[in-house]
Amino acid sequence: MFKKKTVIFFKKTTVSFRQRIKTCFISNKKTMIKQYITQALAQLRQQPIISAVSIIGTALAIFLIMLVVMMQQVKTAPFAPESNRDRFLHAHYLSIKNENWGGNGGFNNGPMSERIAKELYVSLKTPEAATIYGAMALPTPVSLPKQAATGFDLRQTDAAFWKVFDFQFIDGKPYDQATFEASIPVAVITETVAQTVFGTTEGIVGKEFLLNHAPYQVCGVVKDVSTLATNAYGQLWVPYTAGGLGAQTWNDDFSGMMSCTILAKSRDDFDAIRQEADRRLAAYNLVIGENGWEIVSRNRPYDQEKESIAFGANVEPDVDVERRRQLIIFLILLIVPAINISSMTQSRLRQRVSEIGVRRAFGSTRMEIMSQIIAENFIVTMLAGALGLLMSVVFAFVGSSVIFAQEFSYNSVLPEVDITMLLQLDTFLWAFFFCFVLNLLSSGYPAWRASRIGIVNAISGKLH
Repeated sequence: MFKKKTVIFFKKTTVSFRQRIKTCFISNKKTMIKQYITQALAQLRQQPIISAVSIIGTALAIFLIMLVVMMQQVKTAPFAPESNRDRFLHAHYLSIKNENWGGNGGFNNGPMSERIAKELYVSLKTPEAATIYGAMALPTPVSLPKQAATGFDLRQTDAAFWKVFDFQFIDGKPYDQATFEASIPVAVITETVAQTVFGTTEGIVGKEFLLNHAPYQVCGVVKDVSTLATNAYGQLWVPYTAGGLGAQTWNDDFSGMMSCTILAKSRDDFDAIRQEADRRLAAYNLVIGENGWEIVSRNRPYDQEKESIAFGANVEPDVDVERRRQLIIFLILLIVPAINISSMTQSRLRQRVSEIGVRRAFGSTRMEIMSQIIAENFIVTMLAGALGLLMSVVFAFVGSSVIFAQEFSYNSVLPEVDITMLLQLDTFLWAFFFCFVLNLLSSGYPAWRASRIGIVNAISGKLH
Protein backbone atom coordinates (compact mmCIF):
# COMPACT_ATOMS: atom_id res chain seq x y z
CA MET A 1 0.00 0.00 0.00
CA PHE A 2 2.80 2.39 0.96
CA LYS A 3 4.70 1.60 -2.25
CA LYS A 4 1.59 2.22 -4.36
CA LYS A 5 0.99 5.62 -2.75
CA THR A 6 4.65 6.48 -3.20
CA VAL A 7 4.52 5.63 -6.92
CA ILE A 8 1.38 7.72 -7.37
CA PHE A 9 3.00 10.62 -5.51
CA PHE A 10 6.12 10.51 -7.72
CA LYS A 11 4.02 10.28 -10.90
CA LYS A 12 2.04 13.36 -9.89
CA THR A 13 5.22 15.17 -8.94
CA THR A 14 6.84 14.29 -12.27
CA VAL A 15 3.83 15.47 -14.27
CA SER A 16 3.67 18.67 -12.25
CA PHE A 17 7.38 19.26 -12.76
CA ARG A 18 7.07 18.74 -16.51
CA GLN A 19 4.18 21.18 -16.67
CA ARG A 20 6.16 23.79 -14.74
CA ILE A 21 9.14 23.33 -17.09
CA LYS A 22 6.88 23.68 -20.16
CA THR A 23 5.19 26.77 -18.72
CA CYS A 24 8.55 28.27 -17.81
CA PHE A 25 9.91 27.59 -21.31
CA ILE A 26 6.93 29.23 -23.01
CA SER A 27 7.11 32.18 -20.64
CA ASN A 28 10.83 32.62 -21.24
CA LYS A 29 10.30 32.41 -24.99
CA LYS A 30 7.61 35.11 -24.89
CA THR A 31 9.83 37.27 -22.69
CA MET A 32 12.75 36.83 -25.06
CA ILE A 33 10.70 37.80 -28.12
CA LYS A 34 9.31 40.81 -26.27
CA GLN A 35 12.86 41.79 -25.32
CA TYR A 36 14.03 41.51 -28.94
CA ILE A 37 11.18 43.74 -30.11
CA THR A 38 11.89 46.31 -27.37
CA GLN A 39 15.60 46.40 -28.17
CA ALA A 40 15.01 46.60 -31.92
CA LEU A 41 12.66 49.59 -31.51
CA ALA A 42 15.13 51.23 -29.13
CA GLN A 43 17.90 50.93 -31.73
CA LEU A 44 15.63 52.53 -34.31
CA ARG A 45 15.06 55.52 -32.04
CA GLN A 46 18.73 55.88 -31.09
CA GLN A 47 19.97 56.01 -34.68
CA PRO A 48 17.02 57.42 -36.66
CA ILE A 49 18.90 58.39 -39.82
CA ILE A 50 20.73 55.08 -40.27
CA SER A 51 17.56 53.21 -39.32
CA ALA A 52 15.46 55.18 -41.81
CA VAL A 53 17.91 54.52 -44.64
CA SER A 54 18.06 50.84 -43.73
CA ILE A 55 14.26 50.52 -43.63
CA ILE A 56 13.85 52.35 -46.94
CA GLY A 57 16.51 50.19 -48.60
CA THR A 58 14.92 46.99 -47.31
CA ALA A 59 11.43 48.14 -48.28
CA LEU A 60 12.56 48.97 -51.83
CA ALA A 61 14.24 45.56 -52.17
CA ILE A 62 11.09 43.72 -51.04
CA PHE A 63 8.99 46.04 -53.23
CA LEU A 64 10.91 45.10 -56.38
CA ILE A 65 11.01 41.40 -55.52
CA MET A 66 7.29 41.21 -54.77
CA LEU A 67 6.47 42.95 -58.06
CA VAL A 68 8.30 40.14 -59.87
CA VAL A 69 6.46 37.58 -57.72
CA MET A 70 3.09 39.17 -58.48
CA MET A 71 3.81 39.32 -62.21
CA GLN A 72 4.31 35.57 -62.16
CA GLN A 73 1.51 34.98 -59.67
CA VAL A 74 -1.22 36.44 -61.89
CA LYS A 75 -0.16 33.92 -64.54
CA THR A 76 -0.18 30.83 -62.33
CA ALA A 77 -2.01 31.42 -59.04
CA PRO A 78 -5.70 30.45 -58.92
CA PHE A 79 -8.35 33.16 -58.92
CA ALA A 80 -11.91 33.26 -60.23
CA PRO A 81 -12.97 32.28 -62.81
CA GLU A 82 -9.76 30.24 -63.09
CA SER A 83 -9.88 28.97 -59.53
CA ASN A 84 -8.81 25.48 -60.62
CA ARG A 85 -5.49 26.46 -62.19
CA ASP A 86 -3.69 23.90 -60.07
CA ARG A 87 -5.73 21.21 -61.89
CA PHE A 88 -5.58 22.69 -65.41
CA LEU A 89 -3.85 21.19 -68.43
CA HIS A 90 -3.87 23.24 -71.63
CA ALA A 91 -3.60 22.38 -75.30
CA HIS A 92 -3.80 25.75 -76.99
CA TYR A 93 -1.75 25.07 -80.09
CA LEU A 94 -0.54 22.30 -82.34
CA SER A 95 2.00 21.94 -85.12
CA ILE A 96 0.81 20.30 -88.35
CA LYS A 97 3.12 19.03 -91.06
CA ASN A 98 2.76 17.12 -94.32
CA GLU A 99 5.41 15.11 -96.14
CA ASN A 100 4.27 16.66 -99.44
CA TRP A 101 5.23 20.17 -98.33
CA GLY A 102 8.82 19.53 -99.40
CA GLY A 103 12.15 19.41 -97.59
CA ASN A 104 11.75 18.34 -94.01
CA GLY A 105 8.06 19.01 -94.28
CA GLY A 106 7.83 22.40 -92.61
CA PHE A 107 5.20 23.15 -89.99
CA ASN A 108 1.94 25.01 -89.79
CA ASN A 109 1.61 26.26 -86.22
CA GLY A 110 -1.47 27.57 -84.46
CA PRO A 111 -4.76 26.66 -82.79
CA MET A 112 -6.48 23.38 -83.56
CA SER A 113 -9.80 22.51 -85.12
CA GLU A 114 -12.85 21.38 -83.19
CA ARG A 115 -12.36 17.92 -84.67
CA ILE A 116 -8.81 17.55 -83.35
CA ALA A 117 -9.71 18.93 -79.92
CA LYS A 118 -12.52 16.39 -79.60
CA GLU A 119 -10.59 13.38 -80.89
CA LEU A 120 -7.37 14.04 -78.99
CA TYR A 121 -8.46 15.64 -75.72
CA VAL A 122 -12.17 15.85 -75.01
CA SER A 123 -12.54 12.11 -75.50
CA LEU A 124 -9.92 11.31 -72.82
CA LYS A 125 -11.22 9.10 -70.01
CA THR A 126 -8.90 10.14 -67.15
CA PRO A 127 -9.83 13.85 -66.65
CA GLU A 128 -12.85 15.18 -64.81
CA ALA A 129 -13.85 17.43 -67.72
CA ALA A 130 -12.52 19.15 -70.84
CA THR A 131 -13.72 22.20 -72.74
CA ILE A 132 -13.24 23.53 -76.27
CA TYR A 133 -13.35 27.28 -76.81
CA GLY A 134 -12.10 30.01 -79.11
CA ALA A 135 -8.35 30.51 -78.88
CA MET A 136 -8.85 34.24 -78.35
CA ALA A 137 -11.56 36.70 -77.42
CA LEU A 138 -12.08 39.04 -80.37
CA PRO A 139 -13.70 42.51 -80.42
CA THR A 140 -17.19 42.21 -81.88
CA PRO A 141 -19.91 44.88 -82.39
CA VAL A 142 -22.80 44.69 -79.90
CA SER A 143 -25.92 46.84 -79.92
CA LEU A 144 -29.68 47.06 -79.65
CA PRO A 145 -31.65 47.40 -82.91
CA LYS A 146 -31.32 50.86 -84.50
CA GLN A 147 -28.63 51.91 -82.02
CA ALA A 148 -24.91 52.49 -82.41
CA ALA A 149 -22.76 49.45 -81.81
CA THR A 150 -20.02 49.10 -79.20
CA GLY A 151 -17.12 46.67 -79.51
CA PHE A 152 -16.86 43.98 -76.83
CA ASP A 153 -14.62 40.92 -76.59
CA LEU A 154 -16.44 37.77 -77.71
CA ARG A 155 -15.37 34.24 -76.87
CA GLN A 156 -17.13 31.22 -78.38
CA THR A 157 -17.27 28.09 -76.24
CA ASP A 158 -18.89 24.73 -75.69
CA ALA A 159 -21.23 23.93 -72.77
CA ALA A 160 -18.48 22.24 -70.70
CA PHE A 161 -16.74 25.62 -70.49
CA TRP A 162 -19.00 26.53 -67.55
CA LYS A 163 -17.99 23.40 -65.65
CA VAL A 164 -14.25 23.95 -66.04
CA PHE A 165 -14.30 27.66 -65.18
CA ASP A 166 -16.18 29.14 -62.22
CA PHE A 167 -17.97 32.37 -63.10
CA GLN A 168 -19.98 34.40 -60.63
CA PHE A 169 -23.47 34.76 -62.04
CA ILE A 170 -25.45 37.87 -61.12
CA ASP A 171 -28.56 36.72 -62.97
CA GLY A 172 -29.61 33.82 -65.15
CA LYS A 173 -27.50 30.75 -65.91
CA PRO A 174 -25.08 29.44 -68.56
CA TYR A 175 -26.21 27.65 -71.69
CA ASP A 176 -26.39 23.84 -71.36
CA GLN A 177 -25.43 20.99 -73.65
CA ALA A 178 -28.87 20.79 -75.26
CA THR A 179 -28.77 24.49 -76.13
CA PHE A 180 -25.24 24.10 -77.48
CA GLU A 181 -26.12 21.12 -79.68
CA ALA A 182 -29.21 22.90 -80.99
CA SER A 183 -27.07 25.92 -82.03
CA ILE A 184 -29.45 28.29 -80.25
CA PRO A 185 -28.14 31.91 -80.35
CA VAL A 186 -27.87 32.72 -76.66
CA ALA A 187 -25.20 34.63 -74.77
CA VAL A 188 -23.73 35.08 -71.33
CA ILE A 189 -22.66 38.71 -70.88
CA THR A 190 -20.73 40.65 -68.25
CA GLU A 191 -22.23 43.36 -66.08
CA THR A 192 -20.31 45.98 -68.08
CA VAL A 193 -21.93 44.81 -71.31
CA ALA A 194 -25.33 44.72 -69.60
CA GLN A 195 -24.94 48.28 -68.29
CA THR A 196 -23.69 49.58 -71.64
CA VAL A 197 -26.31 47.92 -73.83
CA PHE A 198 -29.37 47.71 -71.56
CA GLY A 199 -28.56 50.32 -68.91
CA THR A 200 -29.02 47.76 -66.11
CA THR A 201 -27.94 44.32 -64.93
CA GLU A 202 -31.37 43.33 -63.65
CA GLY A 203 -34.28 41.80 -65.51
CA ILE A 204 -32.48 41.43 -68.85
CA VAL A 205 -32.37 37.62 -69.04
CA GLY A 206 -34.43 36.67 -72.09
CA LYS A 207 -33.97 40.03 -73.82
CA GLU A 208 -32.51 40.22 -77.32
CA PHE A 209 -29.61 42.24 -78.67
CA LEU A 210 -27.52 42.28 -81.85
CA LEU A 211 -24.15 40.57 -81.86
CA ASN A 212 -22.29 41.28 -85.09
CA HIS A 213 -25.71 42.28 -86.49
CA ALA A 214 -27.27 38.88 -85.64
CA PRO A 215 -29.96 38.53 -82.92
CA TYR A 216 -28.93 36.83 -79.66
CA GLN A 217 -30.80 36.31 -76.41
CA VAL A 218 -29.29 36.93 -72.98
CA CYS A 219 -29.29 33.79 -70.83
CA GLY A 220 -27.01 34.96 -68.02
CA VAL A 221 -25.10 37.90 -66.56
CA VAL A 222 -21.73 37.46 -64.80
CA LYS A 223 -19.26 39.60 -62.92
CA ASP A 224 -16.60 41.25 -65.07
CA VAL A 225 -13.56 39.09 -65.76
CA SER A 226 -9.97 40.31 -65.78
CA THR A 227 -8.01 39.89 -69.00
CA LEU A 228 -5.34 38.21 -66.85
CA ALA A 229 -7.63 35.19 -66.65
CA THR A 230 -6.37 34.52 -70.16
CA ASN A 231 -8.28 31.30 -70.82
CA ALA A 232 -11.65 32.26 -69.40
CA TYR A 233 -11.64 35.96 -70.30
CA GLY A 234 -14.35 37.47 -72.41
CA GLN A 235 -17.11 40.05 -72.22
CA LEU A 236 -19.59 37.85 -74.03
CA TRP A 237 -19.70 34.09 -74.40
CA VAL A 238 -21.81 32.23 -76.97
CA PRO A 239 -22.01 28.62 -78.19
CA TYR A 240 -19.54 28.18 -81.02
CA THR A 241 -22.18 26.11 -82.78
CA ALA A 242 -24.22 29.32 -83.07
CA GLY A 243 -21.26 31.64 -83.70
CA GLY A 244 -19.79 29.47 -86.43
CA LEU A 245 -16.22 29.40 -85.11
CA GLY A 246 -16.03 25.61 -85.38
CA ALA A 247 -16.42 25.81 -89.15
CA GLN A 248 -13.25 27.89 -89.59
CA THR A 249 -10.69 25.20 -90.42
CA TRP A 250 -7.85 24.50 -92.84
CA ASN A 251 -5.09 21.91 -93.44
CA ASP A 252 -7.63 19.18 -94.14
CA ASP A 253 -9.68 20.15 -91.06
CA PHE A 254 -6.76 19.79 -88.66
CA SER A 255 -6.07 23.46 -87.98
CA GLY A 256 -8.67 25.89 -86.76
CA MET A 257 -9.45 28.51 -84.14
CA MET A 258 -9.94 26.32 -81.07
CA SER A 259 -8.11 25.74 -77.81
CA CYS A 260 -8.72 23.12 -75.16
CA THR A 261 -8.44 23.12 -71.37
CA ILE A 262 -8.55 19.88 -69.40
CA LEU A 263 -9.67 19.78 -65.77
CA ALA A 264 -7.98 16.95 -63.90
CA LYS A 265 -9.50 15.36 -60.83
CA SER A 266 -6.17 15.94 -59.11
CA ARG A 267 -2.63 17.04 -59.98
CA ASP A 268 -1.67 13.45 -59.32
CA ASP A 269 -3.51 12.55 -62.53
CA PHE A 270 -1.36 14.79 -64.76
CA ASP A 271 1.04 12.04 -65.81
CA ALA A 272 -1.79 9.61 -66.52
CA ILE A 273 -3.62 12.23 -68.62
CA ARG A 274 -0.50 13.02 -70.63
CA GLN A 275 0.22 9.34 -71.19
CA GLU A 276 -3.34 8.75 -72.39
CA ALA A 277 -3.09 11.81 -74.66
CA ASP A 278 0.24 10.57 -76.08
CA ARG A 279 -1.26 7.15 -76.85
CA ARG A 280 -4.25 8.81 -78.50
CA LEU A 281 -1.97 11.06 -80.59
CA ALA A 282 0.28 8.17 -81.68
CA ALA A 283 -2.73 6.13 -82.82
CA TYR A 284 -4.22 9.16 -84.58
CA ASN A 285 -0.98 9.91 -86.43
CA LEU A 286 -0.90 6.35 -87.75
CA VAL A 287 -4.27 6.92 -89.39
CA ILE A 288 -3.63 10.38 -90.85
CA GLY A 289 -0.06 9.43 -91.76
CA GLU A 290 -1.42 7.44 -94.69
CA ASN A 291 -2.16 10.80 -96.32
CA GLY A 292 1.18 12.32 -95.31
CA TRP A 293 -0.07 14.24 -92.27
CA GLU A 294 1.45 14.37 -88.81
CA ILE A 295 0.41 16.26 -85.69
CA VAL A 296 3.22 17.38 -83.37
CA SER A 297 2.00 18.25 -79.88
CA ARG A 298 5.43 19.14 -78.37
CA ASN A 299 4.51 17.37 -75.12
CA ARG A 300 1.18 19.11 -74.69
CA PRO A 301 -1.03 19.43 -72.72
CA TYR A 302 0.89 21.88 -70.49
CA ASP A 303 0.18 22.68 -66.87
CA GLN A 304 -0.53 26.28 -65.87
CA GLU A 305 3.10 27.16 -65.15
CA LYS A 306 4.39 25.82 -68.46
CA GLU A 307 1.51 27.35 -70.40
CA SER A 308 2.21 30.77 -68.85
CA ILE A 309 5.60 30.92 -70.59
CA ALA A 310 4.51 29.34 -73.88
CA PHE A 311 4.29 31.84 -76.73
CA GLY A 312 3.61 29.67 -79.73
CA ALA A 313 3.15 26.21 -81.11
CA ASN A 314 6.56 25.70 -82.69
CA VAL A 315 8.72 25.77 -79.53
CA GLU A 316 8.26 23.87 -76.28
CA PRO A 317 9.00 26.17 -73.33
CA ASP A 318 11.70 25.17 -70.86
CA VAL A 319 10.37 25.57 -67.32
CA ASP A 320 13.75 24.89 -65.72
CA VAL A 321 15.41 27.68 -67.68
CA GLU A 322 12.64 30.09 -66.69
CA ARG A 323 12.97 29.13 -63.03
CA ARG A 324 16.73 29.69 -63.14
CA ARG A 325 16.18 33.08 -64.75
CA GLN A 326 13.80 34.08 -61.97
CA LEU A 327 16.24 32.76 -59.35
CA ILE A 328 19.01 34.95 -60.79
CA ILE A 329 16.69 37.97 -60.69
CA PHE A 330 15.81 37.28 -57.05
CA LEU A 331 19.47 36.82 -56.09
CA ILE A 332 20.42 40.13 -57.70
CA LEU A 333 17.52 41.92 -56.02
CA LEU A 334 18.55 40.40 -52.66
CA ILE A 335 22.36 40.53 -52.72
CA VAL A 336 22.81 44.09 -53.97
CA PRO A 337 20.68 45.76 -51.24
CA ALA A 338 21.96 43.27 -48.65
CA ILE A 339 25.53 44.53 -49.17
CA ASN A 340 24.44 48.11 -48.56
CA ILE A 341 22.21 47.25 -45.61
CA SER A 342 24.99 45.14 -44.10
CA SER A 343 27.25 48.17 -43.81
CA MET A 344 24.51 50.05 -41.97
CA THR A 345 23.97 47.11 -39.64
CA GLN A 346 27.70 47.14 -38.94
CA SER A 347 27.49 50.87 -38.16
CA ARG A 348 24.69 50.29 -35.66
CA LEU A 349 26.67 47.53 -33.96
CA ARG A 350 29.65 49.84 -33.41
CA GLN A 351 27.48 51.68 -30.92
CA ARG A 352 26.78 48.43 -29.05
CA VAL A 353 30.28 47.02 -28.68
CA SER A 354 30.40 47.69 -24.93
CA GLU A 355 26.95 46.14 -24.46
CA ILE A 356 28.11 43.01 -26.30
CA GLY A 357 31.22 42.85 -24.10
CA VAL A 358 29.14 43.05 -20.91
CA ARG A 359 26.82 40.29 -22.16
CA ARG A 360 29.83 38.11 -23.00
CA ALA A 361 31.29 38.80 -19.50
CA PHE A 362 28.07 37.60 -17.89
CA GLY A 363 28.18 34.31 -19.76
CA SER A 364 26.45 34.86 -23.12
CA THR A 365 27.88 32.60 -25.81
CA ARG A 366 28.90 33.73 -29.27
CA MET A 367 25.88 31.91 -30.72
CA GLU A 368 23.55 33.74 -28.32
CA ILE A 369 25.06 37.08 -29.33
CA MET A 370 24.67 36.25 -33.02
CA SER A 371 21.09 35.01 -32.54
CA GLN A 372 20.12 38.16 -30.67
CA ILE A 373 21.53 40.51 -33.31
CA ILE A 374 19.95 38.56 -36.18
CA ALA A 375 16.60 38.34 -34.36
CA GLU A 376 16.57 42.08 -33.58
CA ASN A 377 17.46 42.91 -37.15
CA PHE A 378 14.77 40.53 -38.42
CA ILE A 379 12.12 42.55 -36.60
CA VAL A 380 13.30 45.68 -38.39
CA THR A 381 13.42 43.76 -41.68
CA MET A 382 9.85 42.55 -41.20
CA LEU A 383 8.63 46.11 -40.58
CA ALA A 384 10.40 47.24 -43.74
CA GLY A 385 9.13 44.16 -45.60
CA ALA A 386 5.54 44.98 -44.67
CA LEU A 387 6.08 48.47 -46.05
CA GLY A 388 7.62 47.05 -49.23
CA LEU A 389 4.73 44.61 -49.70
CA LEU A 390 2.22 47.43 -49.27
CA MET A 391 4.11 49.53 -51.82
CA SER A 392 4.12 46.68 -54.33
CA VAL A 393 0.37 46.10 -53.99
CA VAL A 394 -0.41 49.82 -54.40
CA PHE A 395 1.93 50.08 -57.38
CA ALA A 396 0.41 46.97 -58.96
CA PHE A 397 -3.06 48.49 -58.66
CA VAL A 398 -2.07 51.88 -60.02
CA GLY A 399 0.13 50.59 -62.84
CA SER A 400 -1.69 47.35 -63.68
CA SER A 401 -2.20 48.29 -67.33
CA VAL A 402 1.57 48.60 -67.80
CA ILE A 403 2.94 46.01 -65.34
CA PHE A 404 0.64 43.21 -66.48
CA ALA A 405 0.44 44.17 -70.15
CA GLN A 406 0.21 41.14 -72.44
CA GLU A 407 2.53 40.90 -75.43
CA PHE A 408 0.05 39.60 -77.99
CA SER A 409 -3.45 40.67 -77.08
CA TYR A 410 -6.52 41.34 -79.16
CA ASN A 411 -8.55 42.41 -76.14
CA SER A 412 -10.35 45.74 -76.20
CA VAL A 413 -9.75 46.43 -72.47
CA LEU A 414 -6.56 46.84 -70.44
CA PRO A 415 -5.46 44.36 -67.75
CA GLU A 416 -6.90 44.91 -64.29
CA VAL A 417 -6.12 43.32 -60.94
CA ASP A 418 -8.01 42.98 -57.70
CA ILE A 419 -7.02 42.14 -54.14
CA THR A 420 -7.78 38.42 -54.52
CA MET A 421 -5.26 38.14 -57.35
CA LEU A 422 -2.44 39.90 -55.52
CA LEU A 423 -2.86 39.06 -51.84
CA GLN A 424 -3.02 35.30 -51.55
CA LEU A 425 -1.44 33.09 -48.92
CA ASP A 426 1.54 32.49 -51.21
CA THR A 427 2.10 36.24 -51.43
CA PHE A 428 2.65 36.55 -47.68
CA LEU A 429 4.75 33.37 -47.56
CA TRP A 430 7.03 34.65 -50.33
CA ALA A 431 7.31 38.06 -48.67
CA PHE A 432 8.22 36.42 -45.33
CA PHE A 433 10.76 34.15 -47.03
CA PHE A 434 12.50 37.00 -48.85
CA CYS A 435 12.56 39.08 -45.65
CA PHE A 436 14.16 36.14 -43.87
CA VAL A 437 16.81 35.66 -46.56
CA LEU A 438 17.53 39.39 -46.84
CA ASN A 439 17.93 39.57 -43.06
CA LEU A 440 20.44 36.70 -43.04
CA LEU A 441 22.41 38.27 -45.88
CA SER A 442 22.46 41.74 -44.35
CA SER A 443 22.98 40.89 -40.66
CA GLY A 444 24.67 37.49 -40.67
CA TYR A 445 28.22 38.69 -41.28
CA PRO A 446 28.05 41.76 -38.98
CA ALA A 447 26.58 39.54 -36.24
CA TRP A 448 29.36 37.00 -36.71
CA ARG A 449 32.03 39.70 -36.49
CA ALA A 450 30.43 41.18 -33.37
CA SER A 451 30.35 37.78 -31.68
CA ARG A 452 34.10 37.30 -32.37
CA ILE A 453 35.21 40.44 -30.52
CA GLY A 454 37.18 39.67 -27.37
CA ILE A 455 35.47 40.44 -24.07
CA VAL A 456 38.12 42.92 -22.92
CA ASN A 457 38.24 44.75 -26.23
CA ALA A 458 34.43 44.84 -26.41
CA ILE A 459 34.06 46.32 -22.94
CA SER A 460 36.67 48.88 -23.90
CA GLY A 461 34.67 49.78 -26.99
CA LYS A 462 37.19 48.32 -29.45
CA LEU A 463 36.12 46.44 -32.55
CA HIS A 464 39.17 44.19 -32.69
